[in-house]
Amino acid sequence: MNIATLAPKLYRAVRALDSAVSKSGLDNRLLHLIRLRASQINGCAFCVDLHVKEALADGMDAQTLHLVAVWRESPFFDARDRAVLAWTESVTLVAETGIPDAAYEHVRSEFTESEIAKLTIAIGTINIFNRIAVSSRIVHPT
Repeated sequence: MNIATLAPKLYRAVRALDSAVSKSGLDNRLLHLIRLRASQINGCAFCVDLHVKEALADGMDAQTLHLVAVWRESPFFDARDRAVLAWTESVTLVAETGIPDAAYEHVRSEFTESEIAKLTIAIGTINIFNRIAVSSRIVHPT
């Protein structure tokens, strides 16, 4: 199933949202962390492959990218990275987490409400793409 072909107007709207997120003023490193971590959680091999390649092209360290899945145990992530990764996990797993107040307080300790709003939209956007890719059975390039 090719959702981009079957629902082109809707797919273009999702792409436009992603473009707006990229231009929102959020740090590219944080966007890469969001996109990669959500894609890992959602089991989207296509998106993990894509976002690792994009992060490497933007100059992110390969070892850092290898450790995103285990960020809590790695010293490569600073306080802002950790707040974003924890928020990404909580929002992505909303059915399990309910996004507790403590998760919000953690991200609020590092970001303004406006930044949190943008981060939340970025997380929602990659979750849309993950669901499109996984449900469509899109395979990453080999």
